[in-house]
Amino acid sequence: MKMDRRQFLASAVAGASAALLGCGGAGARQAAAAPVNPYGLVPLGKTGIKVSRIGFGTGMRGGGRESNQTRLGREPFEGLLKEAYARGVRLFDMADMYGTHEYVARALKGLPRDQFVLTTKMWVHRGGIPEAERPDANILVDRFRKELQTDYIDLVLLHCMMSPKWPEDQKRQMDILEDLKAKKIIRAHGISCHSFGTLEAAVATPWVDSVHVRINAYGEKMDGPCEKVAPVVAQLHKAGKGVIGMKLIGEGAFRASDEKRNASVRYVLGLGTVDTMVVGFEKIAEVDDFAARVTSAMQAKA
Repeated sequence: MKMDRRQFLASAVAGASAALLGCGGAGARQAAAAPVNPYGLVPLGKTGIKVSRIGFGTGMRGGGRESNQTRLGREPFEGLLKEAYARGVRLFDMADMYGTHEYVARALKGLPRDQFVLTTKMWVHRGGIPEAERPDANILVDRFRKELQTDYIDLVLLHCMMSPKWPEDQKRQMDILEDLKAKKIIRAHGISCHSFGTLEAAVATPWVDSVHVRINAYGEKMDGPCEKVAPVVAQLHKAGKGVIGMKLIGEGAFRASDEKRNASVRYVLGLGTVDTMVVGFEKIAEVDDFAARVTSAMQAKA
């Protein structure tokens, strides 16, 4: 039986996880005995959308329609996206603020549209993007679809919600996004949270289909300490909302520490309330390294 490139890469990640993590002996035998797919598809809450367990974030140090990913240059960034897809990544997280729509569109061009999930975010605050105007969601989503070369977008978020009053403040945009979902122009909507009050308000807001939450083992770049945030994340999950974890590497703060990266992955997977994890990869080696850590954590949990 022939093995395609995706199958080969997924198998290679599982087999190489012990070496990447510095494990040997019993750890290596366990990896061989219990292979897992770190890129496996999982449900995103009750949205009806399935995403890969590992997602590709495109907004590392993002702002003004650029990010560390766009600063790599067109060919390196698009090549990185293609390599991530070849390994099994099926969730690509963007934002108007990052300026990454067209890069992702070119990298995924020609691939079956139902084989990957596109998530993006609309910016409603002052600054952050070059224009002073803040058009309504229908105008923005129309532009986003053109930039992404797609008829529909899987998930559109209100970006960087900070006020616990966001459901009142953003009622107009929420209604427009709900209408776009009814028309199947988008499949789901939600918010990215940047305060604890925002997170709590998301639990109590039926409109929210999915939430981007900042979560890791050390409270780094999060909306509060782990013992405070984790119970609210559990409430989101119990309510059937999709939970997309971000800042797992502390926005790069844990890059130099194997211990912290391992602990963070184990912690987030161990919660059982985070559907998928989005990381702002800048090298294909970072994708492989993270996948190996996810593999090891899944095997330990099994």
